[in-house]
Formats: sequence, C-alpha cells, structure tokens
Amino acid sequence: MEENVSPYVYHVFVCTHDRKGERKSCADGNSSDIRKALKKEVSAWGWKGRVRVSKSGCLGLCQKGPNVILYPQKIWFSEVLESDVRGIISEIESVLK
Repeated sequence: MEENVSPYVYHVFVCTHDRKGERKSCADGNSSDIRKALKKEVSAWGWKGRVRVSKSGCLGLCQKGPNVILYPQKIWFSEVLESDVRGIISEIESVLK
C-alpha cells in the first residue's frame, strides 16, 4: 500500500445511489443531473486538476438526499437541488481564490 496526499484542493462527492423506488434515495432527487452540472461548472471555471467531482454510493442519509460532500473541508450539503449548484460552486470558489 502506498499512502499519498490528495492532488485535489476539493473532492466533491455526489451520492447517486438508486434504490429503484424501494425506499427514498439520492437518485430520486436527480443527483446524476446535479453531478453533471457540477462537473460542467468545474470545467467552465478551469478547475480541472484542482477540483474533482465524483459520484458516490450511499452516504447513509438517504432521507436528506440528494447529498453532496466537499472534502477535505468536511462540508455536507443535503436536500440539494440542481439550482443549488451555483451555491456549491461559490463555496469552492471561496477557497480557490
């Protein structure tokens, strides 16, 4: 095993877990579209290589989903809508200035 320091200032995890209607899940709130919008914004701001947007499996707070987490800052956004993407980008921008 090799231990490394993260190459990213921010690693954005977007839960895209889908329970297929059995119980509430982040996918019920269009989390895949939120992830796509975040990736598009990160690219538009020229942050590739500094900010990574990844999909994640279940984060355990399905009832509050969709969930988005910013690491290593430990910032957790719940009940995210696609219209909230700008606010998440603003949070990232405040650190990258």
